[in-house]
Order: sequence, then C-alpha cells, then structure tokens
Amino acid sequence: MPNRDDLINDPIVVTGLGAVSPLGVGVATNWERLLAGRSGIVTNTRFDTTDHACKIAGLVPDKQTDVHGFDARDHMDAKDIRKMDLFIQYSLVATSEALAQAGWAPEDQDEKDRTATIIATGIGGFPVITEAVKTVQQRGLRKLSPFVVPSFLANLAAGQVSIRHGFSGPIGCPVTACAASLQAIGDGMRLIASGEADVAVCGGADACVDPVSIGGFGAARALSTAHNDQPEKASRPFDKGHDGFVLSEGAATLVIERLSHARARGALPLAALTGYGTTADAYHVTAGRPDGSGAARAMRLALSMARLTPAEIDYINGHSTSTPVGDAAEIAAIRSVFPERGKDLAVTSSKSAVGHLLGAAGAIEAVYSVLALRDDIVPPGLNIDEPEDAAAVFELSPNKPTAKSLHRVLSNGFGFGGVNAALVLEKVA
Repeated sequence: MPNRDDLINDPIVVTGLGAVSPLGVGVATNWERLLAGRSGIVTNTRFDTTDHACKIAGLVPDKQTDVHGFDARDHMDAKDIRKMDLFIQYSLVATSEALAQAGWAPEDQDEKDRTATIIATGIGGFPVITEAVKTVQQRGLRKLSPFVVPSFLANLAAGQVSIRHGFSGPIGCPVTACAASLQAIGDGMRLIASGEADVAVCGGADACVDPVSIGGFGAARALSTAHNDQPEKASRPFDKGHDGFVLSEGAATLVIERLSHARARGALPLAALTGYGTTADAYHVTAGRPDGSGAARAMRLALSMARLTPAEIDYINGHSTSTPVGDAAEIAAIRSVFPERGKDLAVTSSKSAVGHLLGAAGAIEAVYSVLALRDDIVPPGLNIDEPEDAAAVFELSPNKPTAKSLHRVLSNGFGFGGVNAALVLEKVA
C-alpha cells in the first residue's frame, strides 16, 4: 500500500488524459459533449439484433458519420489493424493522446525501464473469439489467422502500448470486470509509491458489443430493453424508470507520476491521486451486497489513505449502471459513508451519457473526474425525471451540469465477482 506521508508530501499526479468513447474520440470532444447533455447511446448497428430484446448500445462513432469519430487508419497501418482487436486499437489511440498531453516520450533507456504500463479490460477481444469459433465451425481450422490469439488476449492492449512506445517497466492487466481500470490506476499508484516506476501509463479498454455478449447479458436480464425506440433515454442511473444497463465500448488512459517528477520535466499536473481502496464482497457472483458494505469499505479505505473525512468530498462520480439493484446498493453504500451529507454532496453517474464501458468504465470516469475538478463543474446526470428517493437526498445534477467549487472527487468502480474499488482525486495546490 502506498505510504500516506509520501502521498501528501509528494503526491502522485495525473499529467495526461486520453479518451475514446461513445461520445467520440478525444478528451476535449468527450467533455464538451458530456457537459452539453449529449448521449452516446444509439441503435445497435454492429450486428443483426432481430432476435435480441436489447437493440441499443454505446458505440464509438465512426469517422464517416462524425468528424470526431474513430478511424483506425488515422493511427496505424492496415497490417497492424488486422493483428489487433478493436479494444487494442481503442487503447492505442487513447494512450497516444494521454502521452502527448503529458509530454512523455522517453528516448533514454532508463526512463523507458522506469515506465509502467497497466491497461485493464473486462473481457478483452471477445468478438475475435466468437468469430474464430464461427470460422472453425464453418470453414475449418486452416482458415484461422495466426494473429487470432494475440488479437484477443486480454493483456495485449498493455502489450501493444508497451511495444509501440518502448516502455519496458512493469506491465500488467487487471481483468476484474467493471472495476478493472480503477484497479489499473490503483496498481499504477502502488508501483510509483513503491519506487518500481517513475511513470505509469494506466487505464482500460473494452469493445465487446457482440451477439454473444449482448445475448448473455440479455439472458441475465441485465440490459435495458424499455427504450429501444429512444436509445438516448435508456441509461438512467438513480431514476425510478431505470431497467438495466447499456453495453458500451471504448478506452481511456491516464499518465501518472510523482509531482516532483512532473515538475522537474516541466509537465503540467492536472489533478492529484491521493487515495485508493479496493475490497471484495465475498457474497455473490453478479450482485453486490444489498447494503453496499463492501463498496463502503473501499470508499473508507480510499478516504483513509487520502487522510480525508467524508465531509471533505465534494462530488462522487458513481459506478451506478442503471440497474435497480446495483444503483440501490451503491446509494446505500454512499449513505453509510456520508450519513451527514445532503445536497451539498453531488453524486452523478457518467454512464447516463456513455453507457457501461465494462473494463474501461473506471478509467473514462476518472478522466471525467479530473476535468470536473479542473473546471469546477459537475457533469449532468441524464434521464433523471423521477429520482429514486434514496438518491434524491444528494445533488444529482439532473439533466444539466451544475457549477460547484470542487476540491476533492471520489470515483467508484464495482464488478462481477464482488470487486470494489474507489479512487480519490484532488486539485493540485
């Protein structure tokens, strides 16, 4: 665990951000559209949804329909594209943006050896796996590409980032469902705090809008099906009309390092990472504890590391995905950790705009949290027409951003298997 004195005296700071999401490519585009109340949830055109109850998804827009959309050819050649599943491509683009902002492109071998790469995922290259199965069944083994395995392996987003940029420090890939990329950031913090790395490139990526994924989550009755005709209305955390989450795709990357290291090389610190906590519910495969006790412990651990009281948090970027059970558990957890708070505490979920990016969710929400701190603004909670009573005690910023002096933000991430993670971000003095 990072030394708390160290984190206060020489905090770990964010110096670079990168984003690819259903709101578009690039941090500036994401932030502008998020504050404008735009939704990235659309009709799912990735495959034929005739037999699926859920016909919507959060798709990264393509360049043909959106000037800020994604085209892999803008970032890599055709030969490399054929070797990489979409989640790897998204991660490479988000990481390049984050590194450019951080100004981190080491040529010295020692600096490369001191750069860690921790890119998480929830599922990895699942569409490649399902397509490979189809190829074997319909066309035979000889038709398989030799790049099938390195295209779908979960750790290959981290691997390809490391190879492209020559980062030869510690490398890792948390695969802890929807808490994965918050754990990637926490792992990066620990590597820096322990002295194993000076810089950590950390985040997450997922791109599994696929018939089997949609079908599987649909079979579990986890997906929203009530708004197929109005996709932008489907993701509605904390609203009484929520009926399930929206599966989305994308990637986000943060570059983090000590404040002293950033200043020595002239990099601009965007926010400090002062607290991190992670726990297990030890309760159920897909459901968190109804009282949110495991999530609450993660939040308390993060506050303890940051040496903060619950009264000092201004805004919580929640994990809530728009499922009635999950949203209720997180609100129960927040109310147990922040029992004295009311409208003076803002609580929103970015998933109302971008849907659920699975293993990339924590990272994209951390990016939005940094920007909220920078601009003193709480992003809107979309589709809050009739808020849940338990959530309505807090400032939910319904359907429009709220100007608010922000000094400290808590960001949550929870996943199947009972994984909980929480991160505290603060303004840099």
